[in-house]
Amino acid sequence: MEDLRSLPCTAFDGSRRLAAGSLEKVALAVKSAADGDAAGPLLVFADTTGRVIDLDLRGSPADVLARLAPRWPPTSEARGPGRPRLGVIAREVTLLPRHWEWLAAQPGGASVALRKLVEEARRNGGDRERIRAAQEAAYRFMAAMGGNLPGFEEAIRALFAGDRARFKQHVAQWPKDLRLHATRLAFGPTRQKR
Repeated sequence: MEDLRSLPCTAFDGSRRLAAGSLEKVALAVKSAADGDAAGPLLVFADTTGRVIDLDLRGSPADVLARLAPRWPPTSEARGPGRPRLGVIAREVTLLPRHWEWLAAQPGGASVALRKLVEEARRNGGDRERIRAAQEAAYRFMAAMGGNLPGFEEAIRALFAGDRARFKQHVAQWPKDLRLHATRLAFGPTRQKR
């Protein structure tokens, strides 16, 4: 089970970057800001997905951290009778009859053949998949933080076209921390002056 406390994320107080690092570190910074003089809104984003992370900031800093800790056993993964849990997840797959015929003829059957196909696709499409994931993360962040800022739509077009120069041109008027974070999510870390 993934420990969310080490998830890389970034927090913003309005358009100002408040903290970056593990969720544990960022949660403490957000709690401190919420108890202090934060201008707000306080938003935390997962760096890998660009999704907003909701934090329960009630109580002490220790209470906030305790709510980040994984619960064991997780309720959705409680074991019952049947096969031992090996990390395998059963789901329905819908294919045409010719696909099922081909899979059935493969050594090891359909499951082995599908796993091999997925692993091969992951190896061969790794760069393409990383670029797509980065674009989606940047898009989510930009939609949440920059949807009303000048150049937003043009920046999104440049993002999905992979045009870094045009992207930077369209976010140039954005608040510095938003601009730098969106660029980092979209195109990876660069050495930029802060």
